[in-house]
Amino acid sequence: MNSKGTLLAVCRLHALTPDANAFGLTAIDKRPVAGPVKVTKYGLYADVQVDRKNHGGRDKALYAYAQHDAEYWQEILGYPVPPGLFGENLRIAGLDVNQALIGEQWRIGAEVLVEVTMPRTPCATFQRRLDEPQWVKRFSQAGRVGPYLRVLETGSIEAGDVVEVVHRPGHGVRIAEWFAHPTAELAQALLADPDLDVAAAFEPYFEKVFRREA
Repeated sequence: MNSKGTLLAVCRLHALTPDANAFGLTAIDKRPVAGPVKVTKYGLYADVQVDRKNHGGRDKALYAYAQHDAEYWQEILGYPVPPGLFGENLRIAGLDVNQALIGEQWRIGAEVLVEVTMPRTPCATFQRRLDEPQWVKRFSQAGRVGPYLRVLETGSIEAGDVVEVVHRPGHGVRIAEWFAHPTAELAQALLADPDLDVAAAFEPYFEKVFRREA
């Protein structure tokens, strides 16, 4: 697996748009911005999340998507999938982000350090944005969901920055594996890693897995 990639685009809110959710609005319309962008513990400067319960926060500060996964969907959908279309903040080339280990750390540019926390779970807002038949089911079954990231060290990033994997934990649990089939065995592997801070981010997921397999 490659240990380096390239940040192709940094995407943040373009405009709030009407949506049939509980808030009546969505911030899923992310588009590339030129030049350096500040990254805080809660994500990109001037970015917004409307549904703070399910998006944003420290454990979902950034959302990354791979260029080769976007190209896969371009072939399937028959139209371009530009950076930000899936609501991602970071479009990355050269890294298979779905094979990233939970807790893996990436250095982006010279300053920013992020940690892979969990897979993206597609929602009804995403379905409405793409307006494709059974989009959530198709997106999920393909397993090309991309990870959320926690920001460990703040700074600035911009398109063209190197994205380098600087730490991989030893538990072996990958984003794609956890998304496709989360099990008590995988949860125990994550909980047993003394260097991995997953308790807050994964508590509801762990409870669901343990309850299902009890």
